[in-house]
Amino acid sequence: MAEIYQLRETIEDLTETMKLIGDSLDPENLEKEVKDLEKKTFAPDFWDDSDKAQAIMADLAAKRDDLENYQKIITTLEDNTDLIDLVEMSENPESATLNQIETDLKKIKKEVSSMKLKTQLDGEYDKNNAFMSINAGAGGLEATDWAEMLLRMYTRYFDHNGFKYELTDLNNEEAGGIKSATLKVSGAYAYGYLKGEKGVHRLVRISPFDSGARRHTSFVSVDIFPELPDNTNVEIDPNDLRIDTYRASGAGGQHVNKTDSAVRITHIPTGVVASSQAERSQLLNRDTAMKLLLSKLIQIKEEEQREKISDIQGKYTQIAWGSQIRSYVFHPYTLVKDHRTNYEVGNIEAVMDGDIEGFIDAYLAESHKEN
Repeated sequence: MAEIYQLRETIEDLTETMKLIGDSLDPENLEKEVKDLEKKTFAPDFWDDSDKAQAIMADLAAKRDDLENYQKIITTLEDNTDLIDLVEMSENPESATLNQIETDLKKIKKEVSSMKLKTQLDGEYDKNNAFMSINAGAGGLEATDWAEMLLRMYTRYFDHNGFKYELTDLNNEEAGGIKSATLKVSGAYAYGYLKGEKGVHRLVRISPFDSGARRHTSFVSVDIFPELPDNTNVEIDPNDLRIDTYRASGAGGQHVNKTDSAVRITHIPTGVVASSQAERSQLLNRDTAMKLLLSKLIQIKEEEQREKISDIQGKYTQIAWGSQIRSYVFHPYTLVKDHRTNYEVGNIEAVMDGDIEGFIDAYLAESHKEN
């Protein structure tokens, strides 16, 4: 059990961190923004533009959460300080009370750490929704199975952390697993949290598909793009686009076998491709595919420091297979290790069930140090 002076030091450290978070968060201005957004939701014509209304509601919910979490932590720290004062004034301090304070502070420490990371997500697109693309590497069934395992891992993570997701494109492998999948992930700071997942993910295990029970290594690439606001002005020559329609291959009943509702758009100068088959309407799929294509091209433009989309020359590969970021080892031992931060976890089952917050937090903390 921690001594009283140690508990006080912990509270002082956490309070100091919260002051820094407050400087970044600006709770007074945040409270004003929440009230202004709430006023907008009361307008009679608020839901006339559904997309705009949903964006405002999402922004309001995110700002409310930030403000409420900040205020709750400040209040809890103050309450525990008062409680320590009462314990010190008591002739017979109860160890149970001190144990409870210590437990509370451990919980608060995690919350403060999470809030600190969130305030560091200050990139231009960090607050935006995101598109995630998962692509199996060479290796046949072993690789497509690994891609499906990663898809499950990420969707579990989204479920655990309140992100909504929609599978916009899915390319199944007949023998099993998936060749590729694209998801739209919606929620506050979706892109900011997920951007560090971009790269090649390596699996090492005894293959369940190998009758000789040999160890196999498989690779899957993950790419992350921010969803751009509807008012983003991007100039693309229509002649640079090839638009193909085809029959959707994912779930959807008989409909997917009867109409060419799926859409694939190719930016010819770069070879960048975006596709969508989630909607029954070809028009809606075209809109989704175009949004994804624009997101990809904008990111490429910025990475290559080009002034315009038209300045990008030659074919562009989203992820080089050498850019391995994380290894998932099932055999001869169990370990998941991120090669950028050296953060590692031995409980691989928990990781594959979506418990990847530690990897995300470690990457964001390391990235902030570099900046």
